[in-house]
Amino acid sequence: MKALKYTVMLLALGGFALTGCASGDGKDKIEERPVEDLYNTAAAALDAGDYKQATQMFEEVERQHPYSQWATRAELLAAYSSYKDTRYDEAILALDRFIELHPGNKDIDYALYLKALCFYEQISDVARDQAMTEEALDAFNVLIRRFPDSQYSRSATFKRDLTLDHLAGKEMEIGRYYLNRGQVNASINRFRTVIADYQTTTHVPEALHRLVEAYLTLGLRGEATRVAAVLGHNYPGSKWYEDTYKLLDAEQRQQLLDDRDWLDKTVESLFKPD
Repeated sequence: MKALKYTVMLLALGGFALTGCASGDGKDKIEERPVEDLYNTAAAALDAGDYKQATQMFEEVERQHPYSQWATRAELLAAYSSYKDTRYDEAILALDRFIELHPGNKDIDYALYLKALCFYEQISDVARDQAMTEEALDAFNVLIRRFPDSQYSRSATFKRDLTLDHLAGKEMEIGRYYLNRGQVNASINRFRTVIADYQTTTHVPEALHRLVEAYLTLGLRGEATRVAAVLGHNYPGSKWYEDTYKLLDAEQRQQLLDDRDWLDKTVESLFKPD
């Protein structure tokens, strides 16, 4: 049977490595038809890249035959069809419904993964609002927390790390904006957020360097030296440490060279009360 063959193909691609949204606009009413006929028509439309038609026909499988063996599978494929058509809002609604109605389904981890992808693929550059980045991060975290051994968790972890880097980049952009305009205290808050909340990202060395800049601007030489020591200890080969070292005066440089154990140089030490 063609429908069964199509299902086997999907499973071979990664256990329903699919997802998406629901209904299309301006749908014509579809007459009552056998479930295999509806499913085969939907599968053929999906194969042909006619994602709106595929969405509609998979939805009809569920509507006309809600208790058939194909209905739940068709729900997920309707969502996938919308996802492929970049109708992300509809896909997310369909996936939320699938997740709510079928919490024990064997493909629930993939439904969670594809929901996260719907947000992830809408992430904009750091100059814009990062609401989608936050949504993607939350969605990836749900999957990783609930299904740590899922075949999708490794990809989710990688993409989650990219979203964290993106959010850190946004904080850095704002921090640099404040620093360049003399709003030093506001910039310090942004750089400290990067250091505290996004320690695994690529932006931490620059955040430490900018923090040294900000403290020196305020005349806080001791704080600047302390941060420089943390930067040098954790990222000794970084160009940001080289730039930081150039900012220090002779006394501060000598202090770093002579008294290597004069303070705790872990990043966490910057947030310990004095």
